[in-house]
Amino acid sequence: MPRGCINAVGPDGIGTKTVVVDAAFLHGECGYDLLAMGAGDITRWGGLPLVFTNDLNVKTLGKEKDRTNEACKALIRGLGQAVTDLEMVLLQGETAELGICVGSDNHNAIVAFNWDGTAHGVYHLKKMILGDTLSEGQAIMALREYGFRCNGYSSVRKAFALKFGPEWYKNPKAKKAIQQAARHSTLYDLFLTDMNGWRNVNYEPIIKMHLIVHVTGGSIRSKFAEDILFPQGLSADLPDLWELPEIMRQCAKWRGMSDEECHEIWNGGQGALVVIDKDDVPEFIELAGGYNLEAKQAGKITKEREPIVRIASKFKGGDIIFRPE
Repeated sequence: MPRGCINAVGPDGIGTKTVVVDAAFLHGECGYDLLAMGAGDITRWGGLPLVFTNDLNVKTLGKEKDRTNEACKALIRGLGQAVTDLEMVLLQGETAELGICVGSDNHNAIVAFNWDGTAHGVYHLKKMILGDTLSEGQAIMALREYGFRCNGYSSVRKAFALKFGPEWYKNPKAKKAIQQAARHSTLYDLFLTDMNGWRNVNYEPIIKMHLIVHVTGGSIRSKFAEDILFPQGLSADLPDLWELPEIMRQCAKWRGMSDEECHEIWNGGQGALVVIDKDDVPEFIELAGGYNLEAKQAGKITKEREPIVRIASKFKGGDIIFRPE
């Protein structure tokens, strides 16, 4: 590590996605969700996540070799694989049987569980990405996401209940939708930390990134517009976001949601927005491909009389405009 590093932590969890993961029997992929949430909280500020600890609370661990016990083991094995993929270390943790303190929509769940953890890493003052170098004309890149990540699952479960009945998790007709909704989060951290130069001999960035936004429900309005752009008098035009994952479009239809409601709850098909100089766009797209990620220019930073963020919605069409409140 270069001199001047300070400790960083990113505590987070996967919320009620656990219910959908269990219904899909995709416990082995769920570790990617947990790591994406914790590591991303460090990466988005220009830091380097290094170590992860986890806290797994279950209703019961079951008995050796039964379905519940095997599912619990799959959770930890999957987290180990995700940590390996990000070149991090999985260090210690806690697993606890909490009985009635852990619940689920599905009373016959294979394993009812809550899962959270903390990413530990470093920041360096010279490598922080705070949005303080933004300017008009810079390109807004969108990194593609194929599912919901870990946000808005209360709405997903509500959509399933409306479409397939209150016991949607038992309905064979819901199987495909459940599998799609349980898809694990994409990990962007190795790519973004490499672009920030953390693995270069001299620690110099490969591509200068002016801002990284982890796209969760409501984050384009809150983390992007209200926290960063509007205080600087800047705006953004986003006419070309990624197409929606089909399951996201279906859930919006089943719930009868407006476009604005959808963007307040879900990511809309992008897991991260990254602001770079427009001359770096082709290289950013090419380098992302080397990490098996899809990137595109979704828009640009603008400066208008009154700050706004304009989104061309992929749900029903038309523009969504966020203004300072």
